[in-house]
Amino acid sequence: MLYQPVFIEFYEKVKTSITAGTFAKLTLAKTMGDTDLKNIYVRLNILDSGGYNLAFTSRYKTEEIESFHTLDEAFMILSSFIKSPFLTALLFTTENDITFKVNKKNVGSIVVQTATFKNASPVMLEMIEKGIV
Repeated sequence: MLYQPVFIEFYEKVKTSITAGTFAKLTLAKTMGDTDLKNIYVRLNILDSGGYNLAFTSRYKTEEIESFHTLDEAFMILSSFIKSPFLTALLFTTENDITFKVNKKNVGSIVVQTATFKNASPVMLEMIEKGIV
């Protein structure tokens, strides 16, 4: 599968945005065909223990399901949804928007655009304030 090395590079950018304090949000979108699962939204979640994990909100046609995962678990989960059913992953940071796309030939690409968000997510700002990252 040709897109996997590119997705690994994309996910490294996700981790870098968290450690740099620029993370705003992450979204999986653009499904192949008409699927029950419409989007997956990923945001940061501060743990009572002082660490953090990632909160996934999976939006289906009729419901939303929230789950929580470590950074490593998140990579495995997100990568399992690429091409089945999502073709696009969007990372929003305060520096730029980074889009991972996979085409019909299984070739992955990364597109960097001007940032949509001027500020990191409120949870990211709280993590910086508390010295978590």
